[in-house]
Amino acid sequence: MAGGRGTRFWPSSRIENPKQLLNIVGDTSMLQMTVDRLKKMKNVEDIFIVTGEDLAPKIRKLISGIKPNNIIVEPSGKNTAPAIGLAALHIKNIRQDAVMGVFPADHLIVGYQKFARTVRSAIQLATKNGSLVTIGINPTFPSTAYGYIQYDPNSPEDHLNGYSVKTFAEKPHKKLAIRFLKSGDFLWNGGMFIWKTSTFFEQIEAHMPDLSNQLRKIEKRIIQKQDFTRLWNNIDPESVDYGLMENANNIYVVKAEFEWSDLGSWEAVYDVSPKSKGKNVIRGEGVVIDGHNNLIQSNGHFTAVIGADNLVVVNTKDATLVVPRDKVEDVKALVHYLEKNKRNDLL
Repeated sequence: MAGGRGTRFWPSSRIENPKQLLNIVGDTSMLQMTVDRLKKMKNVEDIFIVTGEDLAPKIRKLISGIKPNNIIVEPSGKNTAPAIGLAALHIKNIRQDAVMGVFPADHLIVGYQKFARTVRSAIQLATKNGSLVTIGINPTFPSTAYGYIQYDPNSPEDHLNGYSVKTFAEKPHKKLAIRFLKSGDFLWNGGMFIWKTSTFFEQIEAHMPDLSNQLRKIEKRIIQKQDFTRLWNNIDPESVDYGLMENANNIYVVKAEFEWSDLGSWEAVYDVSPKSKGKNVIRGEGVVIDGHNNLIQSNGHFTAVIGADNLVVVNTKDATLVVPRDKVEDVKALVHYLEKNKRNDLL
């Protein structure tokens, strides 16, 4: 899934060059890293990218290892459930008995062998039980930025590191997140899913009948190579978590053994980046004097921070962001401000 805007990474992330196409860590884009990770796996037969009309030409040009026809274009953004449904239609028409995996384009995963082992376990569960399988991350701190999955530690599939899911929880407040961690049976929701396409469509029909009805109509248009924009416009936006996973039965979670970050904000970049002596992170040209725990992202010109702690400073050719590290989630509000004031030149 590569259709997001990555607004919390402003000013680096823009409409025409969003987060998934940025080299946030390493020398390649987040999307290319995701493609390369999947291409290395023996049991991956094909890879598809779902994105919007505005980004599709750029992705075709910049991302290697993907067939041009495997870039699936959404007429407009409708959240994750319709996007996954559209991809599932394409996959089903290529192979009826396919098992499909759903992966965000912009997550950081460290430990390829462990990632491959986790995915193999998820595939086994999806085919053995006809279940919807998600991948959960062992929480390392009481995050309020992630959703959570509560699992049954006494499930029968623990030899696959897989457990039946009791419930999904939305992003909690701090006290609740602390309770989740103390209980020991909650995982972070990593937004990764594996299931048989047939299982997915059965569950969509049962729990999201309106979406199921529109997808059936769209499938006919796809087979006949006809435009389906009008039908797509009739779909209500909905996340796969809220519309499907929170309502379906027979859901399993596989505990991830790999290191993971959704790189959802500049704070996450600080967390995963090498630190200097003062625990500062400097990417590009810059210096911190008499300051600690800062992140400087400065390409093209020199940036200096003196006598300040816990800041994020991001410079681009046309904008500068200065924000305390504990306020980086508010960058989204800044983007809303720019939209409201019609500053399209900065979006």
